[in-house]
Parts: sequence; C-alpha cells; structure tokens
Amino acid sequence: MSGIITADQSIDAGKAKIIRDVYRKITLRILPLMFICYVAAYLDRINVGFAQLQMKSELGFSDAVYGFGAGIFFLGYFLFEVPSNLWLQKIGARKTITRIMVMWGLISALMAFVHEPWLFYVLRFMLGVFEAGFFPGVILYFTFWYPAKYRGRVIALFSSAFAVAGILGGPISGWIMTDMGGVMGLQGWQWMFILEGLPTVLLGLFVFFYLDDRPDDASWLSDQQKAVVRADLERENAGAPSSHGLGAYLTAMRDPKVYGLALSWFCFICGIYMISFWLPTIIKEMGFSNALHIGLLAAIPYGVATLGMILVGMSSDRTLERRWHCAIPAFIGAASLVALPQVQGNLIVSFILLSVGALGIFTTVPLFWTIPTAYLKGTAAAGGIAFVNSLGLIGGFVSPFVLGWIKTATGTLVIGNWLVAGVLVVGGLSLLITVSAESLRQTR
Repeated sequence: MSGIITADQSIDAGKAKIIRDVYRKITLRILPLMFICYVAAYLDRINVGFAQLQMKSELGFSDAVYGFGAGIFFLGYFLFEVPSNLWLQKIGARKTITRIMVMWGLISALMAFVHEPWLFYVLRFMLGVFEAGFFPGVILYFTFWYPAKYRGRVIALFSSAFAVAGILGGPISGWIMTDMGGVMGLQGWQWMFILEGLPTVLLGLFVFFYLDDRPDDASWLSDQQKAVVRADLERENAGAPSSHGLGAYLTAMRDPKVYGLALSWFCFICGIYMISFWLPTIIKEMGFSNALHIGLLAAIPYGVATLGMILVGMSSDRTLERRWHCAIPAFIGAASLVALPQVQGNLIVSFILLSVGALGIFTTVPLFWTIPTAYLKGTAAAGGIAFVNSLGLIGGFVSPFVLGWIKTATGTLVIGNWLVAGVLVVGGLSLLITVSAESLRQTR
C-alpha cells in the first residue's frame, strides 16, 4: 500500500539522515574558516591594484613597473606551489596553512615600505612564494573530508570568496587610503598594506589551533561519523591510482587532458587578473579620483559577479552540467571586454558592461574547479589539481605584465581588452574540446 513505510525504507531514511548530518557538521566546522582565509588571501593579493592609485605617482612607478610587479607574484607562486603541496601531504594541512598565512601576512605588511622598483619586485615575488599552495592545498584538503558528490558545491562556495574579497576590499582599501593618509607619517597606501596584512597573521595562528588535518583527527566527530566519511572516501577511491607524493604529480602529467584543463585555467586567469589588478585604474579613467569613491564603485562589479556565480552555480548543480556553464560565462566576459571601449563617455553603460564582464569572467572560477575534481580521481587528484593550477597561474604573470606594457606604450587598455577577450574565448573552447561530459562521471 502506498501509505505504508517498510522497515527497510525507515532504515534507509535514517542512514541518509546520518550522512547528511555528518557532512553538514563538517561543512559548518571547516568551510567558514577556509572561506575567510581565502578572502584574506585574495585581498592581500590584489590590494596592490588599489595601492597603485597613490603609490605609482608618489614613487614614480610606470604602468609597466606596476604590471611587472603585480605579475611577478605568480612566478613565485608557480615555482613553489608543487613543493608546498608535497609538504602539505607530509606534515598536514593545519601546519601548512598556518605557515602560508603567517608568512604572506608579514610580507604583505612589509609592502608598506616599498620605495624602489627592485624592492617592489622582490616583495611581490616573495608574497607569491609564501602564498604558494594555499588554493590547491585547500582544494586537496577538501578531498580528505568530502566525496565528489558534495565536493563540487563546497569548492564553489569556497571559490566565491575571491568575489566577496572584491566587494569588501574596494570600500575598505579606499577608506584606509583616504582617511589614514598622514597618520604617524605614513601615506594611505602604506596603511592599507599594514592594516590588511597583519590580521592575516592572526588568522593563520588561529588556524593552527582550530583546524584538524583529517576526519580521524577530529574530536568533534563521533566514531560513527568518522566511519561514515571513511567508508564514503574509500568507496569513491577504490581502483584509483595508488601513487602518492611526487608520484601523484607524475601520474597527472601523463594525462593529456590535464594540459587542456591547464590551458583553460591559464586563459581564465588572464581575464580574472585583468579585472582584479586594473579595475581601479579603469574606474579612475572614467573620471573618478577619490580613492574611497573608486573603492565603493569597484564593489559593484564584484557584487554582480557574486550574484551571478551563485545563480549559475545553482543551475549547474541542478542539471549536473559543468562544461557549458563554465564556457558560456567566459564568452560573455569576452564580449563585454570588446564592447567596453566602444561606449567610453557613457558612465552607466560602461558600468553595466564592466559588471557583466566581471560576472562572466569570475563565474568561470568555481565552475571550472568542479571539472578537474570530477574528472581526476583518488591520489591523482592531488597532483592534477596542483599541476593545473600551477600552469594556469602563469596567466597571472602574463596578464598584468603584458597589459602594463600595453598601457605604457599606448596610454590605453583598448588593445589589452581585445587581447584578453580572445584569450577567454580560447579558454572556453579548450575546455569544451578537452573534457567530454561523459568523462566527468557525475551522477545525481
């Protein structure tokens, strides 16, 4: 009879509730902290975009000097990311993330004392060295706690932190630069680096005492809850590659699709850091000069992007379709960049295009990372995630460096808009060609 619930159905419902409860408990414990850490990481990474509104003129830096300094961060990141992730697997996420955050917070604060281009380059490079491994390390950390069916949404929520950093970072950086200038003999941009860098050090120390490396270490999980997670992960990784450490990276490097994914990530990164590093300059060239006003206006594209990321992510989760949900926003971002120079002088339309462009470009981030984590399996995921991120982050150096050179040579970013738009199209096409829908192996 339809109204009768059998004993087996009751047991299944009880088991499903236990599983939901354990992953809800894990999420509430670790995701908010990792989210806040990523907000701090991204804020310390891109606040140089606001600092350059003042420091370029005060220190006599050209756009080319700024672009190279902004981009050299990613060379340090690229060179030390794989060693950092190997070290994470050896000593655990708690110690690794603490080391990363304390050191990058100190380096970020030291940026306040830049006075020559060479010191700007050295500190930006060292910032990349010490932050290396944070993002792929956290993605790897999530694989210790979640099977794939939960991981996509968790990674999407975590990745959206960089958009939130943009929303908060603009007004905060603008306020500090406007109101703190002259306090204790320091300029506003110097206070910005200090006041945004030092809290990261305290946050890193909190991570050391709060975080657990794996479910078996978590005193806040019962033995039954630990067994649920252990069984889910063992079932998912059955038959997966058994390599560990460096072997996991070598396993990933033998897969041609990993290189296609890295190319897509490189292209998307070029667009992301065009917006991240040059957005304050773009807004300033619209006719605004007050740092606080520029910071407040910069929050608008990030806010639109955050809303778009949520809506597109929900659609992707509902349909379990990843490829087109990532590629189409990249194409939209490219079209917006091409159209933006055509409406110069029309402030409202310019901001609409800038916001739509940010929405399209930033939405690629959480959607992209649902693909490698679904395609790669077992210990190969550790190598693949870091390898894709390492190669892709070269775009973080290429984009600001090339755009800075173009800005210095031509006095405008119009050619840069066209160049980055073309790169975004290549990234979307590469993603569609590299990975088939069937290879993602996602089921409801």
